[in-house]
Amino acid sequence: MDTKKHSKMAWLWENMKGYRVIYAIGILGTIVYNVMQLTVPYFTQQIVDLFLTGEDAATNIVTKRDLFFQLVIAMVGFTFLRTLIVYLVCMDVEHVSQKVLYRVRTHLFDKIERQDMQFYNTYRTGDLMTRVTGDLDAVRHMIAWVIRSIVESFSLLVATAAYFIYMDWRLALAILAIAPFIMIVIVLFRNQVAPRHKELREKLSLLNTAAQENISGNRVVKAFAREEYEINKFDKCSIEFSKTNKKTALTWITFFPYIETFANLMPIVLLVVGGLFIINGQLTMGEYVAFSGLIWAVQNPMRMLGNIMNEFQRFSAASDKVMEIYYSEPKIVDKEDAVDMPNRFAGKVEFKNVSFQYEDGNLPVLHNISFVANPGETVAIMGETGCGKTSMIQLIPRFYEPTEGEVLVDGVNVCDMKLGQLRKNIGLATQDVLLYSDTIDGNIAYGDSSLTKEEVEKFAKYSAAAKFITRMPEGYDTIVGERGVGLSGGQKQRISLARALAVKPAILILDDTTSAVDMETEKQIQHSLKELDFPCTKLIIAQRISTTKFADKILIIQDGRITESGTHDELVAKKGYYYNLVQLQTGETMEGGEA
Repeated sequence: MDTKKHSKMAWLWENMKGYRVIYAIGILGTIVYNVMQLTVPYFTQQIVDLFLTGEDAATNIVTKRDLFFQLVIAMVGFTFLRTLIVYLVCMDVEHVSQKVLYRVRTHLFDKIERQDMQFYNTYRTGDLMTRVTGDLDAVRHMIAWVIRSIVESFSLLVATAAYFIYMDWRLALAILAIAPFIMIVIVLFRNQVAPRHKELREKLSLLNTAAQENISGNRVVKAFAREEYEINKFDKCSIEFSKTNKKTALTWITFFPYIETFANLMPIVLLVVGGLFIINGQLTMGEYVAFSGLIWAVQNPMRMLGNIMNEFQRFSAASDKVMEIYYSEPKIVDKEDAVDMPNRFAGKVEFKNVSFQYEDGNLPVLHNISFVANPGETVAIMGETGCGKTSMIQLIPRFYEPTEGEVLVDGVNVCDMKLGQLRKNIGLATQDVLLYSDTIDGNIAYGDSSLTKEEVEKFAKYSAAAKFITRMPEGYDTIVGERGVGLSGGQKQRISLARALAVKPAILILDDTTSAVDMETEKQIQHSLKELDFPCTKLIIAQRISTTKFADKILIIQDGRITESGTHDELVAKKGYYYNLVQLQTGETMEGGEA
């Protein structure tokens, strides 16, 4: 996705919908309170000229005493009013920034959730976490501080410059003549700091990825006693991030002395030129005091512009990453004329001359696959590791789409179906089980949260999980740790199977789901799958003959092709791959098609 098609500021404005008026009021308030900065120097000038250094100062202090107190009260009053406006403006922009942050974060998560499998193959988890946390904070900071600071700096600078010119244009030009030099330094700074922030953002992503992968794989780390290795690896990422962070900070430190030097020249110019004007009678003492009291209002915006530019480049680097996900679109989506199939599927699955290869792969994974699984049938799929078994079944719920051929469910091409309707009719359990940090009950009922406790227990019995669950301290209310920590591989697989069955799918796909259970438990599961109280077509990837023996059809996949197809007895009689596999697992010589 090309984020250059979308302006960053237009994107921010788009996400301020509903809060634009509030934000505009906050920006207007920023201009107002900065213009009000001129009130105190103005009143100070009047007091000095009328009551301290003017020719009629002594007379005025007696005859215009009320005016004196009015000017003092006005100074105090405007100061309090300006403070109140500053407070309200800060609350205003912070409120809008938090609303935009919530909106964008929710949209990003929605986008990530709806992406297809290719997206997850492309983006690292740590990188995605960085985008929805640190990068979004930079976006929030842009709204809450950077934009307001830009408006504040320019409104204060323009208002002060106008007031200076109003008082004495010659002295004003002498002071403001230094500003172009500061702007040149800031432009040079921007050119150098922009790539630093992009690099810094990438280093942070790598750091988060290293941490996430290490924490997720902590069991592997401990199993191989690789703690020191992982600590060193993380330390390298941390050092790289620290070095880049330091380079970014040093870039500002390098340019800051030049900006500070030029900014500090302004009071010197005021002292020299303003002093000469006073001596020559071209400037009153009150006007000089007003100039002196407002010189900071020219210096500070100049100083701030460098810091603002630094934060803007941080936002620019972060927003590129956020917008990349924000405007990304999944490739596998419902067609506009998708077939509406609201009723429960019959469960017929058919592959017609299906070939497939991954987008980032050079070699095809599947070649001309054709078979039919009729409603209620059990089809077992066997083959060597990497032959394409898992890739094939992932085409049924349309995680991927075939490069050639058709995958049909109930006679309809899955590409023409609505994804939600298709996937709600499919129950999927894989060998690599992911359980959520929830109760066992919550994990089993994940696909249908309306299930009663009795129904959850029923599906746990189907998957032979009920016995070990009831032995746990809190039974079905036992909290499962992250990714099922605390459970054995077989226990997790049985909960995963119960979760797949709990949606009462028309099509049940089991990807080596019983590989970690013992033979007796596997036998119980096989019996339960035959006795389900709802019709279901089963496609089972397995390596054990005990699992495939009673299937209605067995498919042998080799190098992405179906090389054998038939029942157990038929394949044994062919004396091919399946026959050799039976001999290998049973240790017996087959005769007459008997196993």
